[in-house]
Amino acid sequence: MAYKKKSKKHKGHIDSAIAHVKSSFNNTLVSVTTVGGDVLMASSAGKLGFKGSRKGTPFAASQVGATLAKEMNILGIRNVEMNLSGPGSGRDSVVRAFQASGLNIAVLRDVTPLPHNGCRAPKKRRV
Repeated sequence: MAYKKKSKKHKGHIDSAIAHVKSSFNNTLVSVTTVGGDVLMASSAGKLGFKGSRKGTPFAASQVGATLAKEMNILGIRNVEMNLSGPGSGRDSVVRAFQASGLNIAVLRDVTPLPHNGCRAPKKRRV
């Protein structure tokens, strides 16, 4: 019995997207979503083969941005909103890599969570 080979589903032509960048001291994670929130593609420094402390470097983050920008050009994405979160050094590098590849960055948002009053402090130590 011959099986019918399924054709790969093509994502339709998308004009604008949102790039969510989470940059920690150890790694940089970037996921590109539609405006509705459906994830189109994602990448990280670890996925590209960087290991150990090199994952948290700005160079690794720029490589992540460059690879995702190539994939976004294939899909036809021109306009990007960027949500940056985290304290890492890869935040700016991803933005620069997107700009260098010809993407139009419409909005830069810092969505790093900041505690208003923090968690409840641990109880006082009794000795």
